[in-house]
Amino acid sequence: MTLPFSLTGRTALITGASSGLGAHFAKLYAAAGAQVVLAARRTDRIAALSAEIGPAAYAVEMDVTSEASIAAAFAAGEAALGPIDIVVANAGTSSPGRATDVSEAGLRMVTDTNFTGAYLTAREGARRMLAAGVKDTGRGRIILIGSITAHLTGEGDSAYAATKAAVAHLGRNLAREWVRQGINVNTIQPGYIQTEIAGDFFQTDYGKAKIAAFHRRRMQPIDSLDAMMLYFASDASACVTGAVIDIDDGQSL
Repeated sequence: MTLPFSLTGRTALITGASSGLGAHFAKLYAAAGAQVVLAARRTDRIAALSAEIGPAAYAVEMDVTSEASIAAAFAAGEAALGPIDIVVANAGTSSPGRATDVSEAGLRMVTDTNFTGAYLTAREGARRMLAAGVKDTGRGRIILIGSITAHLTGEGDSAYAATKAAVAHLGRNLAREWVRQGINVNTIQPGYIQTEIAGDFFQTDYGKAKIAAFHRRRMQPIDSLDAMMLYFASDASACVTGAVIDIDDGQSL
């Protein structure tokens, strides 16, 4: 019997796969039976991860701020592993600081990566899914990785928070646009998880105070997203599209 969250026979492309959540999702999906295309700029890291996962993984260079790079990465991934029917738009970056201090270059880096990158990645994935006949199978899955900062204020990174709010609304709009095309689009908004993007912030006195202020006084574990990530990618979520789900260990309560 096939398990409800089995991804056997599916192929996923995951952006930002060189570290943190992206690398974790790649291992998760491979363990669930999927082939995984590891997409990122840091090719040495995704090559090492591909070797760790084995034959089910294939590493491709991708810059999510470049449409040409995205198209080339999808083409390479499909040539290696076949049609991609799951896309995880996970790549993200941050330029923390007071709005009066963040540089124009920092602002553009955040918006180009977090919002435009998610848009272009989802769009390329949808184009290829449609060309492969996903309208008939109904098995297209696009998962956008947002953040609970989308509905928080005063977190010291207004550009990041604003782009994540935009990602949530983008997900609902794309879900509506493709609702009859066999593609489900859903957004997961994690809380604070210790990954590379956070750096050593949570080891500072201010970061430790922030953890102490969380209702459960702990960091959210990276595997807390696993069940929902598998659900949204699997056939079990056939009737779920346009959802925006907070998974934050109660941090935003």
